[in-house]
Amino acid sequence: MRLLLDTHIWLWSILIPEHLSLRVRRALRDRVNELWLSPVSVWELTVLSAKGRVALNEDVTEWVPKAISAMPVREAPLTHEIALETANLRLPHGDPADRLLGATARVLGLTLVTADKRLIEANQFPVLANR
Repeated sequence: MRLLLDTHIWLWSILIPEHLSLRVRRALRDRVNELWLSPVSVWELTVLSAKGRVALNEDVTEWVPKAISAMPVREAPLTHEIALETANLRLPHGDPADRLLGATARVLGLTLVTADKRLIEANQFPVLANR
Protein backbone atom coordinates (compact mmCIF):
# COMPACT_ATOMS: atom_id res chain seq x y z
CA MET A 1 0.00 0.00 0.00
CA ARG A 2 1.10 3.57 -0.66
CA LEU A 3 0.21 5.59 2.43
CA LEU A 4 0.04 9.38 2.68
CA LEU A 5 0.31 10.41 6.32
CA ASP A 6 -2.05 13.09 7.52
CA THR A 7 -0.15 15.64 9.59
CA HIS A 8 -1.45 14.40 12.93
CA ILE A 9 -0.70 10.77 12.05
CA TRP A 10 2.90 11.69 11.19
CA LEU A 11 3.28 13.60 14.45
CA TRP A 12 1.58 10.93 16.57
CA SER A 13 3.74 8.20 15.04
CA ILE A 14 6.82 10.00 16.39
CA LEU A 15 5.62 11.87 19.48
CA ILE A 16 2.72 9.82 20.87
CA PRO A 17 2.46 6.47 19.05
CA GLU A 18 -0.11 5.24 21.58
CA HIS A 19 -2.63 7.48 19.77
CA LEU A 20 -2.36 5.20 16.74
CA SER A 21 -4.62 2.20 16.36
CA LEU A 22 -2.99 -1.21 16.18
CA ARG A 23 -4.01 -1.44 12.52
CA VAL A 24 -2.30 1.85 11.65
CA ARG A 25 0.82 1.03 13.68
CA ARG A 26 1.14 -2.25 11.81
CA ALA A 27 0.66 -0.54 8.45
CA LEU A 28 3.33 2.05 9.25
CA ARG A 29 5.79 -0.64 10.34
CA ASP A 30 5.15 -2.93 7.36
CA ARG A 31 8.13 -2.45 5.04
CA VAL A 32 5.99 -3.47 2.06
CA ASN A 33 4.07 -0.21 2.43
CA GLU A 34 5.43 3.06 1.07
CA LEU A 35 5.08 5.98 3.47
CA TRP A 36 4.56 9.41 1.92
CA LEU A 37 4.60 12.85 3.52
CA SER A 38 3.46 16.05 1.90
CA PRO A 39 5.35 19.33 2.33
CA VAL A 40 1.91 20.62 3.36
CA SER A 41 2.28 18.63 6.60
CA VAL A 42 5.67 20.17 7.29
CA TRP A 43 4.19 23.62 6.66
CA GLU A 44 1.23 22.80 8.91
CA LEU A 45 3.64 21.74 11.68
CA THR A 46 5.53 25.03 11.41
CA VAL A 47 2.24 26.91 11.84
CA LEU A 48 1.11 24.75 14.77
CA SER A 49 4.50 25.06 16.44
CA ALA A 50 4.54 28.86 16.06
CA LYS A 51 1.07 29.04 17.63
CA GLY A 52 2.18 26.83 20.52
CA ARG A 53 -0.32 24.10 19.60
CA VAL A 54 2.45 21.52 19.12
CA ALA A 55 5.38 21.42 21.52
CA LEU A 56 8.64 20.03 20.19
CA ASN A 57 11.81 19.50 22.18
CA GLU A 58 13.73 21.68 19.72
CA ASP A 59 13.18 24.23 16.97
CA VAL A 60 10.94 22.94 14.20
CA THR A 61 13.67 23.56 11.60
CA GLU A 62 15.93 21.15 13.47
CA TRP A 63 13.22 18.68 14.46
CA VAL A 64 11.76 18.00 11.00
CA PRO A 65 14.93 16.69 9.28
CA LYS A 66 15.58 14.39 12.25
CA ALA A 67 11.99 13.14 12.22
CA ILE A 68 12.13 12.43 8.50
CA SER A 69 15.38 10.49 8.80
CA ALA A 70 14.05 8.53 11.80
CA MET A 71 10.93 7.53 9.86
CA PRO A 72 11.90 7.50 6.21
CA VAL A 73 9.11 8.85 4.06
CA ARG A 74 8.86 9.75 0.42
CA GLU A 75 8.22 13.39 -0.26
CA ALA A 76 4.93 13.87 -2.05
CA PRO A 77 5.25 16.60 -4.66
CA LEU A 78 3.03 19.66 -4.53
CA THR A 79 2.18 20.21 -8.18
CA HIS A 80 -0.13 22.39 -10.27
CA GLU A 81 -2.23 19.29 -10.94
CA ILE A 82 -2.67 18.71 -7.19
CA ALA A 83 -3.54 22.37 -6.60
CA LEU A 84 -6.17 22.22 -9.36
CA GLU A 85 -7.59 18.93 -8.01
CA THR A 86 -8.60 20.74 -4.81
CA ALA A 87 -11.40 22.35 -6.86
CA ASN A 88 -12.87 18.89 -7.52
CA LEU A 89 -13.00 17.80 -3.88
CA ARG A 90 -16.27 17.91 -1.98
CA LEU A 91 -15.21 18.23 1.65
CA PRO A 92 -17.44 19.40 4.51
CA HIS A 93 -14.93 22.12 5.45
CA GLY A 94 -12.50 24.46 3.75
CA ASP A 95 -9.27 23.62 5.59
CA PRO A 96 -6.58 24.26 2.94
CA ALA A 97 -4.18 21.65 4.36
CA ASP A 98 -6.87 18.95 4.26
CA ARG A 99 -7.87 19.94 0.73
CA LEU A 100 -4.26 19.71 -0.46
CA LEU A 101 -3.69 16.37 1.29
CA GLY A 102 -6.89 14.95 -0.19
CA ALA A 103 -5.98 16.18 -3.66
CA THR A 104 -2.48 14.71 -3.25
CA ALA A 105 -3.99 11.33 -2.38
CA ARG A 106 -6.25 11.44 -5.43
CA VAL A 107 -3.67 12.59 -7.96
CA LEU A 108 -0.87 10.29 -6.78
CA GLY A 109 -3.09 7.30 -6.05
CA LEU A 110 -2.24 7.24 -2.35
CA THR A 111 -4.28 6.13 0.66
CA LEU A 112 -4.62 8.88 3.26
CA VAL A 113 -3.97 7.69 6.81
CA THR A 114 -6.07 9.86 9.10
CA ALA A 115 -8.16 10.01 12.25
CA ASP A 116 -10.13 13.00 10.93
CA LYS A 117 -13.76 11.85 10.83
CA ARG A 118 -14.64 14.47 8.23
CA LEU A 119 -11.99 13.19 5.81
CA ILE A 120 -12.87 9.55 6.49
CA GLU A 121 -16.56 10.14 5.80
CA ALA A 122 -16.00 12.35 2.74
CA ASN A 123 -15.44 9.31 0.48
CA GLN A 124 -13.34 11.40 -1.88
CA PHE A 125 -10.13 9.30 -1.82
CA PRO A 126 -8.92 6.03 -0.29
CA VAL A 127 -8.50 6.22 3.49
CA LEU A 128 -6.91 4.09 6.18
CA ALA A 129 -8.83 5.21 9.26
CA ASN A 130 -7.11 5.45 12.62
CA ARG A 131 -9.91 3.90 14.65
